Amino acid sequence: MYKCGPARLAEAELIAILSALPDPVTAPTLEAIKTTWATWTAGLTRYPTLPAEPVAARMRLVLDNLAGHLTPAFVLWLFEHGIIPLYTPLGGSWLNMAESIQRIIERRALEGQHPESPAESIEWLEAATRGWNRQPTPFIWGGKRAARRSRSRQRRYALGGSGACTYRPIRRRKTALDKWLQASQVTH
Repeated sequence: MYKCGPARLAEAELIAILSALPDPVTAPTLEAIKTTWATWTAGLTRYPTLPAEPVAARMRLVLDNLAGHLTPAFVLWLFEHGIIPLYTPLGGSWLNMAESIQRIIERRALEGQHPESPAESIEWLEAATRGWNRQPTPFIWGGKRAARRSRSRQRRYALGGSGACTYRPIRRRKTALDKWLQASQVTH
């Protein structure tokens, strides 16, 4: 199979990441490996074809639903290297929340710090995550920002249903009918 530049680069990056992972202390049995893969595939609507002798799962990789990430060749390559692909949902508003949490935890862990090694930054992130889990902050869709935006929309004037708006009402030109109706208004 011929691979173009970006695909070859992504494969090289994944191989480099996998080679940096430590080997498991005890080699899992074939039964344990099959159980891990069976747990992962439970509840899937599209069941992937696993290799006859699956490799021990080494990592989970979160991917979006791009067509290239769903090709059988790519998915089988992931399986052969012990990578469990996890795909984000198509309607992913939850991702905004996940990114918000990630930004908060990253800021709490690393702000003003200068880690000397990746292990140190991982340790700090895990400590910040444990602190977050002890007392999590609830997220509320809407809140103050949504109220501000709503008030701002109320101070605008819509232009003919197009979605465009102005901050001042635009004076409508009087049509001939409007002028005639105004001129022939009954006063008594």
